[in-house]
Amino acid sequence: MVDKLHQFKLMLLIITLPILFSCSSAQLYHDRGIDYTKKGQYDSAISDFTKALEIDPKYADAFGNRGLAFFYIGQFDLAISDFTKALEINPRYTDTYNNRGLAYFYKGQYDQAISDYTKALEINPRYTDTYNNRGLAYFYKGQYDQAISDYTKALEINPRFLDAYTNRGFAYYYKGQHDQAISDYTKALEINPRYAKAYGNRGVSYYSKGRYDQAISDFTKALEINPRDAEVYNIRGITYSDKGQHDQAILDFTKALEINPAYSQALFNRAKAYYSKREYDKSWKDINELQEAGQKIPPEFLNDLRKASGRDK
Repeated sequence: MVDKLHQFKLMLLIITLPILFSCSSAQLYHDRGIDYTKKGQYDSAISDFTKALEIDPKYADAFGNRGLAFFYIGQFDLAISDFTKALEINPRYTDTYNNRGLAYFYKGQYDQAISDYTKALEINPRYTDTYNNRGLAYFYKGQYDQAISDYTKALEINPRFLDAYTNRGFAYYYKGQHDQAISDYTKALEINPRYAKAYGNRGVSYYSKGRYDQAISDFTKALEINPRDAEVYNIRGITYSDKGQHDQAILDFTKALEINPAYSQALFNRAKAYYSKREYDKSWKDINELQEAGQKIPPEFLNDLRKASGRDK
């Protein structure tokens, strides 16, 4: 698949709770921690939020924002711990429920993520990013109808929510509803005509409907915007192969391998394209490379290649 589901929204908690010493050193450390977070200097941010908490152990924003910094460096358990402490102090923090939900999501704990997103939406029913995030969690659980429902709610609130169109299109694709998927990707492209992933995904939907020329057109547009996308080269190569245009397919598989030399699927696809052109030595070269890397080759293809190349004797 070309696209990976994407665009989660994390919220930096920049509105601090009223405290007696609003200009205290705790707040100064906290505010500097926010600046570090915005600059991507997460270790420094964590240090400052920790200092703020040493001064004020009930500083909910400092817990929430330290959790966010932990999230960005992949320390999801520490992030969840801090988000939980922030919510113990202030259980009405919508953003913190959203952020903890994201941490659970990245740990693959989709039910916990959905629970947190739902709590956030109980507090703020017009929180479009959280509808999108909950939709993603439902999608990864294979609950495509619930995912589509959440993306639709996000779009009812914000009809120009690019990510919700893209993600809903992806859910429609997995349900086999390719026309609806194409419609959503097209709407995403109306909002952002330079959205390479929407071109790629729409191309996949066209491919699934057997509309190869339209698929190739979309893949080509995606590559004009992002010429380093090995997956799009690979799927365009597959489309060319299905049209019997094996020379163009080989060029695309080769380009995918130049971008990602470890892309085993592109190498296998190129071997099949060489086989279709009866260039058996080149096909064997790719197959041998795959086998040396420990890749398993479908037995039926190996048998066909042996017979066609005369190596079955």
